[in-house]
Amino acid sequence: MAKAFNRNDRVSEQMRRELADLLMFEVKDPRVHMVTLTDVEVAGDMAHAKVFYTAPKPSKGLQAGLDQAAGFLRSQLGKRMLLRTMPQLHFVYDASIDRGMHMDKLINDAVSDLPPQD
Repeated sequence: MAKAFNRNDRVSEQMRRELADLLMFEVKDPRVHMVTLTDVEVAGDMAHAKVFYTAPKPSKGLQAGLDQAAGFLRSQLGKRMLLRTMPQLHFVYDASIDRGMHMDKLINDAVSDLPPQD
């Protein structure tokens, strides 16, 4: 029987928790605030990790701040996690929440236009 979680899944989840903690308490860049990490995908060879994030008001300054903080975050992750090689961090904006809110608004608008049923 296969394991419920493979190593990449465990590393991804721990990396997401540690990065969220680091972004909240250690990163002092004013461009990086109110960021929610939605997922981390680690490559099979552990060389790269895509960090998916969302924010109430995404901006290019936020992306630049995260990209600039990537080296600091990687070094702090290296101290917190026991990995032979720490993956390069690549931050990607996760638009799925925005799309979901847009779809919800469209559905609510469509339902409000229907005549009431008895």
